[in-house]
Amino acid sequence: MTMDPLSDVLRLLKPTSFGLRGLNAGGNWQLHFPASAGIKAYAIESGTCWMLLDGGGDPVRLGAGNVVLLPGRSAFRLYTSTAAEPINAFQFFPSFPVGTTGTINGGGDCFGIGGFFDFEGRHTELLLNVLPAAVHIRSEAGRAALGVLIDRLMQELREPQLGSALIAGHLAQTLLVEALRLHLADAPGQARGWLAALGDLRMRAALSAMHADPAKPWTLANLARTAGMSRSSFAAHFKETVGEPPLEYLTRWRMMLAADRLAQGRTTLAMVAPTVGYNSVSDSKVRSSFVIL
Repeated sequence: MTMDPLSDVLRLLKPTSFGLRGLNAGGNWQLHFPASAGIKAYAIESGTCWMLLDGGGDPVRLGAGNVVLLPGRSAFRLYTSTAAEPINAFQFFPSFPVGTTGTINGGGDCFGIGGFFDFEGRHTELLLNVLPAAVHIRSEAGRAALGVLIDRLMQELREPQLGSALIAGHLAQTLLVEALRLHLADAPGQARGWLAALGDLRMRAALSAMHADPAKPWTLANLARTAGMSRSSFAAHFKETVGEPPLEYLTRWRMMLAADRLAQGRTTLAMVAPTVGYNSVSDSKVRSSFVIL
């Protein structure tokens, strides 16, 4: 199966560790999440609470079925009362095993599930920088789909069997991909950069072509034909949507691929260069690009 741009990027970022735990809270409470690397994900199963980014903005009410993703650039709070003594979430959640549920004030009012995704790839900003500070999944069908994945993942973590570690890893990655798909479908106006372009069929065609064959000698003209647009219209629309000209995006993607392949330690620059569109390591473009990296 041919890789698509979203799969390509996630493969390059290498989602690795994840954790998923339940929360059963009652009365007045407040959990504070410091800014951190990776992506946080939370789903409310019953009851209500509020979410507030420390950087400002209005509080967001979260009710049953609501799912949010937070790229981690900003600290944030989940709470029922800002007057409650803040609890450090990074101390609270690790105090009980993954797949199980922690309790605040005896529980009973608000039940949710939360977790995180970390990445071991070098270019995590490629995904994190194109996401808004908070992604709020709103569609009923989307929330139902995520709910099924979350329930199964919690079960594998709570009651591990043979192969559970592998199944849990695949479920966690599927959960992340599904949430990003829903983000594009539910609120395309919130997306930006290459992620926004995936919601535009013409831009997706051009990006998919570049990702499918990065070594091809792409030009503005043949990329425009792939998108079914005139050269000038394509160049302007790509830059407006993605945030950089098409050939600059292609060069950056090629260099990310090359850096990732070299980091694996099983190849050389001379072997990698042709696979990302350069004739040899003496090509001035590849030399200058690796200086930038």
